[in-house]
Amino acid sequence: MLHLRSRPLHLVLALLLTASARAAQEADEAGARWGEDYFPDVELVTHEGRRVRFFDDLLSGKVVLLNFIYTRCPDSCPLESAKLAEVQELLGERLGRDVFFYSISIDPAHDTPEALAEYARRFGARPGWLFLRGSAADVELIERKLGVFQSDAESGSLDHTLSFVLGNQATGEWLKRSPFETPQVLASDLGGRLHGWKTGPGQANDYADAPALRSLGTGEQLFRLRCATCHVIGHGDGLPRVGPNLRGVPGQRERAWLERWLAEPDAVLAEKDPLATALFEAWNRVPMPNLRLSATEVGAILDFMEEEDARVARLESAVAEVAERPGAPAACCRKREEGVLRAENAENAQNEATAADPRAVAFVLSLTARYSLAAGLLLGLVAWLEARRAGRARAALS
Repeated sequence: MLHLRSRPLHLVLALLLTASARAAQEADEAGARWGEDYFPDVELVTHEGRRVRFFDDLLSGKVVLLNFIYTRCPDSCPLESAKLAEVQELLGERLGRDVFFYSISIDPAHDTPEALAEYARRFGARPGWLFLRGSAADVELIERKLGVFQSDAESGSLDHTLSFVLGNQATGEWLKRSPFETPQVLASDLGGRLHGWKTGPGQANDYADAPALRSLGTGEQLFRLRCATCHVIGHGDGLPRVGPNLRGVPGQRERAWLERWLAEPDAVLAEKDPLATALFEAWNRVPMPNLRLSATEVGAILDFMEEEDARVARLESAVAEVAERPGAPAACCRKREEGVLRAENAENAQNEATAADPRAVAFVLSLTARYSLAAGLLLGLVAWLEARRAGRARAALS
């Protein structure tokens, strides 16, 4: 550790420049180590029909996310693609400029460029997100180099790892992430961490202002990990979803049908169940993935859906009542219910607010917005610490 105050300014500057040069050299060495001598420069074909080289055109000098899919996959692949559809929304214009997604098919015999293009359309892929195919041998080589080849899969099987691989080829930093990770964390890794937080952390926040997080029940945990990628109940978080909003579903569908649908959606759809078929056609022909849920897990998810649906209904009723009062804020100015981080006593506060004065009602309407700060605080942890450390170093130099 450098004790800056005890050293002359010119020596401090020399030490800092040396440390910076050493860090740059290490980054260059890491990029070279995981460069063209390591990654195969095999030819792939994009869903747009273009021929590209894996290293020269896709990886070299870029921040990337890669995953392996096949368009006929009944379970994990739609979930992974739906997750990336959320992440691309969070990245916005940076996708295709600072960050690139590559979804590589492990079923080249079936996944022609036309099939990949249709699959890309279903998930709303934007420029910067490519779906690619290559020979089976070349794709296996890429998987091996990325450390995600599933060597114990049976010959001819389409079993594959579910991990996302994230990396900055120039610096040699590579990560694995689960498709069940939140889109905010994935976007933070891609847009911040792998760029060395060069985009800046934005406004600094204090952990003293963060609200306490409540504990989640089993059903809610499962819903957030398995279902929230494709569905919301009520307004949600504003990110796009490839599946329907589940508001009102517990009261509209028979419990027995929902239990089977969650347990084996592929079988229900294969049987041409009228409701399952209608949902499949209505939602861009994206199949409901089979998540291999046990009967206990299915029951816990449905219990949570019923509880959450009832909670959202009470909230909507309270908000509607407030909106009808004289002097109520315009719809464009009201805070949207996020349904992610809420206090244990939020429902009680809402019930009391409907009978209280407008100031109390306004407090309730902004309650969830305050809690959503927690997500930003958590995601900005590393950036905040880096900014604070840099501030101390500048203060010491002055």
